[in-house]
Amino acid sequence: MADKFGSPTQGSGEECEDWLTTYADAITLLMAFFVMMFSISKVDPVKLEQLQQTLAKDIAKKDVLQPIQLLKDDLKETAQSLGAEEIMGVATDERGIVLEFAAQAFYQPGTADIKPEAEAVLKRVAALLNAERYQGFQMEVEGHTDDIPIATAQFPSNWELSAMRATTVVRYFIGGGVAQARLRATGFADVSPKVPNRDMNGNPLPANQAINRRVTVHIMPRLNNTTMAPK
Repeated sequence: MADKFGSPTQGSGEECEDWLTTYADAITLLMAFFVMMFSISKVDPVKLEQLQQTLAKDIAKKDVLQPIQLLKDDLKETAQSLGAEEIMGVATDERGIVLEFAAQAFYQPGTADIKPEAEAVLKRVAALLNAERYQGFQMEVEGHTDDIPIATAQFPSNWELSAMRATTVVRYFIGGGVAQARLRATGFADVSPKVPNRDMNGNPLPANQAINRRVTVHIMPRLNNTTMAPK
């Protein structure tokens, strides 16, 4: 029953819920605004996924699929099950997931030959990346060395060594069924260290040099469903 102004009375047993429509419209407009801002700026897929999850909970009161977080959790579980947490790091950055292999644990010194004990790790990772739920990801494999020069018949410099180490990982992934179109290999030699190779006096820091000898796999959502988008 309504009063003379047309508003429900307490005795009517009904409540006016018009404010819900206004609230929903406001939230929808906010979501559209954020989507627009992401579309005209450099997209951080990790933050975008988190934003989608937050908006879904606020508007629809439900969870949404988070493939980046799912893959990160699966990779960590893989490392734990293999006892490889010390040689296989899993993290995220603005591009997606960063998988890092310690070179001293994966390669024979001064070569791109994979150690037998590291093959099981690469095979498990390849199988995971080839799973149906993760077909929407692409991988960029990067090889890195320390600043100690190398000059062999096979590797005239660290450029060749880092590139071949990255390529070897790519070949293992392809052997595990991962489509070639999802992969890219790049060698960075010693130009992108994680930590300084030498102290202020130019003396080598062996512990830091060991950290810099690594292969990183950047795993990110594919920009194209059929081919990798060029940089």
